[in-house]
Amino acid sequence: MVKAVVGANWGDEGKGKITDMLAREADIIIRFQGGANAGHTIVNDYGKFALHTLPSGVFYGHTTSIIGNGVALNIPILMGELKSLIERGVPQPRLLVSDRAQMVMPYHILFDQYEEERLGGRSFGSTKSGIAPFYSDKYAKIGFQVCELFGEEGLKEKLARVCETKNVLLKHLYHKPALDADALYDTLMEYKEMIAPFVCDTSLYLDQAIREGKNILLEGQLGTLKDPDHGIYPMVTSSSTLAAYGAIGAGIPPYEIRKVVTVCKAYSSAVGAGAFVSEIFGEEADELRRRGGDGGEYGATTGRPRRMGWFDCVASRYGCRLQGTTDVAFTVLDVLGYLDEIPVCTGYEIDGEVTTDFPASWKLDKAKPVLATLPGWKSDIRGIREYGQLPENCRKYVEFVEEHIGYPITMVSNGPGREDIIYRESPLGKA
Repeated sequence: MVKAVVGANWGDEGKGKITDMLAREADIIIRFQGGANAGHTIVNDYGKFALHTLPSGVFYGHTTSIIGNGVALNIPILMGELKSLIERGVPQPRLLVSDRAQMVMPYHILFDQYEEERLGGRSFGSTKSGIAPFYSDKYAKIGFQVCELFGEEGLKEKLARVCETKNVLLKHLYHKPALDADALYDTLMEYKEMIAPFVCDTSLYLDQAIREGKNILLEGQLGTLKDPDHGIYPMVTSSSTLAAYGAIGAGIPPYEIRKVVTVCKAYSSAVGAGAFVSEIFGEEADELRRRGGDGGEYGATTGRPRRMGWFDCVASRYGCRLQGTTDVAFTVLDVLGYLDEIPVCTGYEIDGEVTTDFPASWKLDKAKPVLATLPGWKSDIRGIREYGQLPENCRKYVEFVEEHIGYPITMVSNGPGREDIIYRESPLGKA
């Protein structure tokens, strides 16, 4: 069976923990899109880790980790991540990299930095990891697949051609130094040496695994609201964050994805610019940020303080719908135990009218949150393993959210560790 683990909102929902937990029963875990521009935080017996490219199930000895063709592959970052895991006592993971994955080139990172610098106050809040220039080149058909590293003459010719066009931009738009095609070739030969032991036709490998009945996990990056088609455009990422893209980014048939676990936080957070209707500010936000996650709400890649907000039923229902959700994993519920009352955004007021449907981007800037207030439970719920043992107000909070998003919450996370999870039978059904 193929399952996907994806985010409902802006990212940072806790997908890494859920993937790590579900990987216990998985044979193969696949990253199918995105690059090192966002991270997944994992807490397990080996310690606390922030993964940026490796799949979150990499800590299990029985799993195979795959970098799919849809990933923006930064080879030095991947290799550095692999090395750091081994140095911290994690057994050497079984890793496969698609020969059709495309590489983040050194100049992609430069162009990302230069463009954010040029835009100034109108910038996209990029992590400057080269992702937008990478995907721009991919769809302009001037990107470089991993397999091209093994055809050296063709690689040299293509590098010279691509550098010629890039240098026009560098000189006349950004006023920066030109690229040296020969130096880039030497860098790519270093990349080839690093990545060669892992490269194969991963789509063919997965076809055989599906035929053999293997359990496969697709791990998404970010969430629905960062999807370039269905998110808060233009403040989005550059690859599809939807489970449906998992079939393309991994190279499997779409009908093989039988289960979609969509991860929602018990409150909202976001890194980067863009509409965030339920956002809160000041001391209220600072307090939630300090208590949030495991050690506070800061970006796993950038370390930037995350923007904070209350749970947004409008955005989350939309996010779950677009993902094709079969199960909702509701994370960091334990964080809210300090509150006397907990606001929840149940609608948006736009031009004097209230809607519960998530609008197109141009309307979002005018939206104001419509808040309901629920009583808090004022206690520490870590360590509880049965849903019925949660405080009554805590259960009412979960059930209120479930009713408003309309998708079954079948997992409740009440701490950062693998064992901090409560399985729940939902009245909406369990997939």
